[in-house]
Amino acid sequence: MVKIGVLVSGGGTNLQKLIDVQKAGELTNGEIRVVIASRADAYALERAKTAGIEAMALCRKDYPDVESYSEALITALQERGVGLVVLAGFLTITGENFVRAFPDRIMNVHPALLPAFGGKGYYGLHVHEAVLGRGCRVTGATVHFVNEVCDGGPIILQKAVEVKEGDTPETLQKRVMEEAEWVLLPKAVSLFCEGRLSVEDGTVRINEETERGTSL
Repeated sequence: MVKIGVLVSGGGTNLQKLIDVQKAGELTNGEIRVVIASRADAYALERAKTAGIEAMALCRKDYPDVESYSEALITALQERGVGLVVLAGFLTITGENFVRAFPDRIMNVHPALLPAFGGKGYYGLHVHEAVLGRGCRVTGATVHFVNEVCDGGPIILQKAVEVKEGDTPETLQKRVMEEAEWVLLPKAVSLFCEGRLSVEDGTVRINEETERGTSL
């Protein structure tokens, strides 16, 4: 059983989806062990507590620099035997020491089809504002492993979402979450926990047992 640590900064909608999937017995060979928030007032902590999952806040402002904050995260996760770290709306920068501590074991969900609309400054509604500003007809979400490059890690799964006439950043954000993020993240986490993901030459391989003909 792979122990999962989920890092959050806000409301925790993606966390809630993982909790729901786990409660339904559909999070294969994985268990959320701890939820860590970068803000003490993050509502995601309440979601974790309601589900009976350990919840804790490690606030960035309490640490002098990125490296020391990252070390605190590493210690908290390693003490709980976490084998997979999931960034679910975690908006705090971590250091390279964090990535080195969990190589190919940190997973992030991004609300666009990377490599488009990724990197510094592309988070939350800013992503959807940029998509609409460029007149894109299609957007989507990406789940990827985290490396030292912001939003630059190996892609695990992607799913396209139509951009509709009259969309606002808020309506597009909601549809991308419901149609893509909430589908992809639990699936990617399960694939990892089943031991079906590997990274070869910077590319993620999913073993042959994965469903064929499924449009993601």
